[in-house]
Amino acid sequence: MTGLLHLDHLTVRRDGCPVVDDVSLKITPGECVGLIGPNGAGKTTLLRAALGLLPHEGQSSLAQMAPRDRAAQAAWLPQSREIAWPVPVRDLVALGRLPHGRKSGPADEEAIQAAMARMGLETFADRPATQLSGGEQARVLIARTLAQDTPLLMADEPIAGLDPAAQLSTLTVLRDLSREGRAVLLSLHDLSLAARFCSRLIMLDQGRKVADGPPVEVLTQPNLAKTFHLRARIHETPEGPIVQPLETTR
Repeated sequence: MTGLLHLDHLTVRRDGCPVVDDVSLKITPGECVGLIGPNGAGKTTLLRAALGLLPHEGQSSLAQMAPRDRAAQAAWLPQSREIAWPVPVRDLVALGRLPHGRKSGPADEEAIQAAMARMGLETFADRPATQLSGGEQARVLIARTLAQDTPLLMADEPIAGLDPAAQLSTLTVLRDLSREGRAVLLSLHDLSLAARFCSRLIMLDQGRKVADGPPVEVLTQPNLAKTFHLRARIHETPEGPIVQPLETTR
């Protein structure tokens, strides 16, 4: 199967110290891949370096592309989601179509409407985005990413700041994209939601990839103890493992 992202011995150094350390991986169509690990594990740095936004050693297939080709291949939702200008919601979502050319057509309109519908934003179309709540603004920026309509979507903590219902609906949208044949790579802190919605998990610790596979194989008690310094009870359910933290092991 054709890969949408290849990382080959990717390393990012800060002041000479590796914050992403010799990571190799491949993301293929149909996968919803969760990037997990404690704070400071290198999740955000890995995503940004993979996109060519940070200097790095090793290779990333995306970073090697010309900017326009990269924008047609991968959409990016960063952690920082400030909306500075009071533009209408529909116009902000429409910015996701810029990689496809400045002259809009029926395909652009269809992609914009579909993105807004998926995020439940139809009634907000004419409202200034700055007048929405923080959670609503987050949904608008996710919709802008969806409107880009790329084979690969990369998101850094896409459910941060959302209420529980919005978290579930957002992760359902992202999982559905992968089931439609696209690929999603996202970082998450909620391990149970990662297990429920991701087909594969990649666990990072101190910049290194320490586990990679189906959630049931990655979210084990030894992995949680070593990487998260956490003693946890793992409940197997039809939707995937549920991680119940009990105490720290430090």
